[in-house]
Amino acid sequence: MDIRTIKLYLHLSNSLHFAKTAQQMHVSPSTLSRAMQRLEEEVGAKLFERDNRSVTLTNAGIEYRHFAEQTLDSWSKLKHRLDPQQDMLRGRLNLYCSVTAAYSHLPALLDRFRNEHPLVEIALITGDPANAVDMVRQNTADISIAAKPENLHESLGFFKIDDIPLVIIAPTFKCAVQELLTDTYIPWDRLPFIIPEHGPGRRRIENWFKQLGLNANVYAQVSGQEAIASMVALGCGVSITPEVVINNSPVKDRIQQIPSPVAIPPFELGCCSKNSRQDEPIIAAFLRELNQLH
Repeated sequence: MDIRTIKLYLHLSNSLHFAKTAQQMHVSPSTLSRAMQRLEEEVGAKLFERDNRSVTLTNAGIEYRHFAEQTLDSWSKLKHRLDPQQDMLRGRLNLYCSVTAAYSHLPALLDRFRNEHPLVEIALITGDPANAVDMVRQNTADISIAAKPENLHESLGFFKIDDIPLVIIAPTFKCAVQELLTDTYIPWDRLPFIIPEHGPGRRRIENWFKQLGLNANVYAQVSGQEAIASMVALGCGVSITPEVVINNSPVKDRIQQIPSPVAIPPFELGCCSKNSRQDEPIIAAFLRELNQLH
């Protein structure tokens, strides 16, 4: 058992998807499978139930997840206790955010930090913003840029950096979707909707459907707001997405905004980290610089 294997296990215990974990943790699926088999042999219990369609945690797997989270927290604290005090911070900061956030918000957050702490290595992981909070809970990321969940877990801290408006988007060019929008009355029940697979964006659009009493025609469930924007730009449907995604999208000329019949609350965007790790020197330094920017 080693720290890398524990990190792989924690990620998989949350994703419950071998292919996703292998991709996001930069290992091959066969390497991941072998690592989990060795871990089960060392633990002496089956941690996952697997079939052709699903992966679930066993009771032993749930128990081991608690152990793994505590072990990673303890390991991180030990490394910092053993590291002699230095005039300049050294080490690695693992950040997670969406591709859009890497363009729109991350540069301003990092510029000051890197000027103050040039010896800290920045490791950036980009992906679906719906996974941002879980990446911190799994210790895959030290800090993530995330939309604040409706129910933030008590183990996590959230530091707001911006309000992000949400808008309804549709294709601009002639297609079946665009033709529906030429009517004086928009037939929301006939429009094909592209929605996020999960996360705050999924819950926000479901609440919007509920407000309208809409039995929505869901065309596709997609991972990542950038992918949703691309599908709208291809004429596949309409969606509700953060305005900043469209402003930074290479296909924004193929997308239009259409008015919403009801108000759509914005996202609170912020930096998320574990409360138990906020005294670690590198994380604490990043949060100090963040507080000075806002």
